[in-house]
Amino acid sequence: MTPELFTSIQLRDLCLDNRVVVSPMCQYSSKNGCAQDWHLMHLGQFAVSGPGMIIIEMTNVAPAGRISPFCMGLYDDKTESALKRVIDYVKSLADTPIAVQLAHAGRKGSSRAPWDGGTQLTAAEGGWQTVAPSAISHSSSAHTPHPLSKDEIEDLVAAFASSAERAERIGFDAIELHSAHGYLLHQFLSPLSNHREDEYGGSLENRMRFPLEVFDAVRACWPDHRPLGMRVSATDWIKDGWDLEQTETLAKELEKRDCDWLDVSSGGLSDEQRVQTGPGYQVPFAEHIIQRTDLTIMTVGMITEPQQAEDIVASGQADLVALARGFLYDPRWVWHAANELGYDFKYPNPYLRCAPGNRR
Repeated sequence: MTPELFTSIQLRDLCLDNRVVVSPMCQYSSKNGCAQDWHLMHLGQFAVSGPGMIIIEMTNVAPAGRISPFCMGLYDDKTESALKRVIDYVKSLADTPIAVQLAHAGRKGSSRAPWDGGTQLTAAEGGWQTVAPSAISHSSSAHTPHPLSKDEIEDLVAAFASSAERAERIGFDAIELHSAHGYLLHQFLSPLSNHREDEYGGSLENRMRFPLEVFDAVRACWPDHRPLGMRVSATDWIKDGWDLEQTETLAKELEKRDCDWLDVSSGGLSDEQRVQTGPGYQVPFAEHIIQRTDLTIMTVGMITEPQQAEDIVASGQADLVALARGFLYDPRWVWHAANELGYDFKYPNPYLRCAPGNRR
């Protein structure tokens, strides 16, 4: 019997051969928003290992939308050309579907790489003015962001759509919109970061308006046969913040718009969060949404063991499992999972000799 983890799933015209997804992982290795040789290696190693889909790192729709000066963008011809070179190469290695995660960092932008402390840069250090729904900093040591005007919001909706058009030209198979981890779309959703008094703030309906406008604009220009999903933080892990009940409401609004998957994560909005971690700690959030909608649900977060992933999918807690650190540590995670679960996985021809049973 085929393990549930290795059954296929259909997203519009896109068929994923299995339920394992390479989660987006910021590499802080781009130059002026442009992908580099590092990305050839980073993504190529995953493509040949056979996951159901690869979602490449948070890719920003404007220069000021980057987390750091070393983050990837898709906002002009240079960034488009650099990323197309990488995707063309990866697609030459395998037919693994590849999605791009489009995003804007908002008030969390203009920062150093994590290994350099992750603190925000001053203008003298090459930093820039960050933006947000309201003039509320991410932390006590962070810059005060510029509150976006309605015209600026409209411009950003157009920027997401423009990046989606570039993604189509590059040849991406799917798009995930990043509305989690304290970045701009999440900042509009959470009452902790959104204190606006216009139609983009206050009520839940108003706080959802900008993320839904972005979704609608991208869906309108993205080919109908290609899937479009969204990543959300199910909770801020802070009292009176964004929570699972509000996430359920957002999920139902996305379901009305024929959203193709919801990638359910959590946290990231504020340093005040108190996250209760542990193996699969975000799976209950995914299970809550999958029980209340007909959306395809992806779960992520401390999923490391093949049997753990199999149990999540087989029990119906989620339709897809996404791994990040697991793939960084073991780029051949899919092969090892197949072997552990007793599934006869097809290896690339040049690597057949390493398959179990062929080692001699």
